Amino acid sequence: MTAMTPGSNLPLTAPRVAVDVAAPVRLDVSGLLLGADGKVRSDDDFIFYNQPAGPGVTYRSGGGTAPDAILVDTGALPAGIERIVVTASPDAAGQTFQGIEPTATVREADSGAVIATFTPPQLATETALVVVEIYQRNGAWKVRAVGQGYANGLAGIATDFGVSVEEEPAAPAAVAPPAPAAPPAPPAQPPLVTPPGADDPRFAFGAPAAPAPVPPAPAAAPAPGTGKINLDKGRVSLQKNQTVSLVKGGRPLLSQVKMGLGWEPAYRGKDIDLDASVIAFGPQRNHLDSCYFGKLNILGGSIRHSGDNLTGEGGGDDEVITVDLGRLPADATGLVFTVNSFSGQKFTEVAKAYCRLLDAATGEELVRFDLTSAEPQTGVMMAKLIKQFSGEWEMTAMGEFVKSRTVRGMVKPAAQGL
Repeated sequence: MTAMTPGSNLPLTAPRVAVDVAAPVRLDVSGLLLGADGKVRSDDDFIFYNQPAGPGVTYRSGGGTAPDAILVDTGALPAGIERIVVTASPDAAGQTFQGIEPTATVREADSGAVIATFTPPQLATETALVVVEIYQRNGAWKVRAVGQGYANGLAGIATDFGVSVEEEPAAPAAVAPPAPAAPPAPPAQPPLVTPPGADDPRFAFGAPAAPAPVPPAPAAAPAPGTGKINLDKGRVSLQKNQTVSLVKGGRPLLSQVKMGLGWEPAYRGKDIDLDASVIAFGPQRNHLDSCYFGKLNILGGSIRHSGDNLTGEGGGDDEVITVDLGRLPADATGLVFTVNSFSGQKFTEVAKAYCRLLDAATGEELVRFDLTSAEPQTGVMMAKLIKQFSGEWEMTAMGEFVKSRTVRGMVKPAAQGL
C-alpha cells in the first residue's frame, strides 16, 4: 500500500478498482467519465446516487455505515473515455472540509487489496473536491492523487466538466429610480447586453460580471523607453511588465510553443512542490478553462501540461506547458501562466524562478523572464500571452504575487491582470 501525495501517480494492479472516500461526516461521492477534451459526453456520464450506473463506472452506497465508493472497470469503459474523476462533498449543505479531511482508498475491486490511500492536505473553505482520478497513459491505466478543491460544491465540479446543472433563476435586477426630468427627453436606451460567458456558472470565479460588453483586452504597453520589440534579433530577455511581439521575419508565430517554468529551493532548503498552470480566457476576460497537474489537456488538445514536479530539484525546466497557437479556439484570446505552492510554502523559500518561451519544433529559446524578487505569498502570475486584433500574439512578463495555493484561486486575479 502507498500513501499518495498531491500530483503523485501509480499504475493500477487490476483492471477493476474501487475508490471509497471516508470522512468523519457523511459524504456524497460521485464519478465522471471524461474524454480527451476533459469533458463528459453527456449528463449520462455523471455517476452518483441518483444515477448509479454508467458504462464501466458504478456508484456504490455505503448506506451511512460505510464509505460510498465509485467502482471502475477499465475494460468496460467506452472508446474515447480517457479519465474517470472521483469527487466528494459533505452531505450537509454548505459544510466545508475544514477539520474533516477525507481519505480516499483505492482497492482492487475483486480481492479488496488496497493499492493506495490519499488524504488531501490543508483543506479550508472547500465544499467539494476532485479527490483522485483514474486515467489512461500510453495504453496503461493509472491512479493520480489530485485534491483539487471547489468552494461552490458539487455543482461547481459538475459544470467545470461539462455537466448541465439546473440553477436557481436569477433575482430580477433592481430598478433604478427615474432621473429628474430634463428637456428634451432622452431617447430610450437599448437593453444591456450580457457579455458572452457571463451566464456560465464558472464565470463567478473568472472575470467579474460586467453590465455591458467589455472590449477585448488591448495589447500590453511596453515599459517606458523600451519600444515594441519582436523576435527578429534573437532571444528576448524581459523585465517585469515588458512586452514582446511574437513576430519573426514579419510573420506572426502561430506554431507550437512551450512555456517552461523552473525554480529551485532557496538556500539549500527543503523540497519545493510548486504547480505550474495556464488559465485560458475569452475576449471578455471570461474563464474558458485551466490546464494544471490535475487536468493535463484542455481546449481540444491545443494546450498540454507535462505533469507535476514534486521537488523543484535539478536543472532545466521543472514543468512545461505546450501551446499550439495555430490550433487554439478562436475565442481563446488570453493565456496567463501561473505557479502555485499547494503545500503552502512561500515564494521567499524559492530561488531562481523563471519562465521561458521556446519554439517547440527546434527547442530554441525565444523569450525569457527571470523572477528577481519574491514576496511571502503562495502564488505568482509569471507571464501572459494576449492575441491582438491582427492575429499576432504578445507576451508580457508579469511577476505579480497572489495569495492562492491553487490555480482556481488564480482565475480572478489573472482575469484582472489581462
